[in-house]
Amino acid sequence: MVVAGRAVGGVLAAIVGRERLREDDAARAGAAVDGVVPRFVVRPGSLEQVSGVVALAHDAGLAVVPRGSGSSLELGRPPVRVDVVLDLGDLDQVLEWSPDDLTVSVQAGVTAGALAGRLATRRQLLPVDPPGAATRTLGGLVATAASGPSRARYGTLRDLLLGVRFVQADGAVTWGGAKVVKSVSGYDVPKLMVGALGTLGLLVELTFRLHPMPESEATWLVRCRDAAGAQRFVDALLGSAIQPTRVELLNCAVLDACALPVGAAAVAVALGTVEAAVRAQGEALVGVARGTGAEAAPETRGFWEGYARAFETAGGARLRVATLVSAVGATLLEVERAVGDLAPGIEPRVGGCAAVGTLHVALAGIGPAPAQALVERLRGFVAPRGGSVVVEAGPRALREAVDPWGPVAPGPFALMRKLKDEFDPGRVLNPGRFVGGL
Repeated sequence: MVVAGRAVGGVLAAIVGRERLREDDAARAGAAVDGVVPRFVVRPGSLEQVSGVVALAHDAGLAVVPRGSGSSLELGRPPVRVDVVLDLGDLDQVLEWSPDDLTVSVQAGVTAGALAGRLATRRQLLPVDPPGAATRTLGGLVATAASGPSRARYGTLRDLLLGVRFVQADGAVTWGGAKVVKSVSGYDVPKLMVGALGTLGLLVELTFRLHPMPESEATWLVRCRDAAGAQRFVDALLGSAIQPTRVELLNCAVLDACALPVGAAAVAVALGTVEAAVRAQGEALVGVARGTGAEAAPETRGFWEGYARAFETAGGARLRVATLVSAVGATLLEVERAVGDLAPGIEPRVGGCAAVGTLHVALAGIGPAPAQALVERLRGFVAPRGGSVVVEAGPRALREAVDPWGPVAPGPFALMRKLKDEFDPGRVLNPGRFVGGL
């Protein structure tokens, strides 16, 4: 431990200022991660302060857990150690916005909602819309690889993130990627950071590719007779000339949560382009629906706000299920059957991007034991299709009983371990919470 005779708390206070360091019981308890209370809660106000705190942690052998809005602290394995919770909420500045280049650089603590409001003044957008996105920090969204309905058109954060500035495990500050779309050098580092949960470096600045806001938008709700009918519609839609911005498959419980008439299954489709094309594609969509035995009707844009709220859980669990696009209907049906078998009385809310084969499952009120059995059954169902099941949120007991990330093949895991050994050999950054306990 290299702290030159001074207490760690005193050194932290010298780095960030006493007002940015909390050591009192109330603050520490409020920053607990899975019940593990940190020794220190630090809210740095600059890149230099982040660097200084991490350098001290490296020298003193402390574990640092980064925090944005705190909305995803139940993602991953329970922590091995939590010495310092590093709250990045005050790094909330838009650093550079180039509307002509369609790029923006921000600090990691900027929320998606704050950035969206600013970009809207020039009719531009960063199409990242997972539940609760408005209040979630962009650094947190990148670290957790969060995505929402818009990925059907625009892809994920791996497609939108151009460059990162991050603090390494020893406190050194490093750039990865570029600020302009025309450069292709260094893009691998940003992609590594997406979904790494801050285990390879602490994100402090991010550069994104932007998109023009569509001139006109429309939402259609396609009601299907059953999950198989929904699959037929999705297959026909994706095989047509229609270019949707969102294609979300949803079950009856989600329809009910959105205060819509309940049916077996439905597909919500958003269209966004010039007004004439939106009208023409809407007419074509109605034809595709009829051709598969479904019925399409227009919905208001407010539908999407209610849809996002449907996946908020309280005292339960939330899963992310990845499968083949051609199997989303069958997977939705299996989720409902499995919950009925293992957790009678629980109504799962199931919905997700049918265009890429990702479903989200909200299970309010489910206990750890049936949730564990459900995860294991669903993993057995999707594994032959190359799928996966991730526990995005749930009680600690569940994430101790079942690996929240699921099994990883030896080859890919060896690569993950090698990266961790290179970026953070001392296991300073969020130790133990990522895949395989990395």
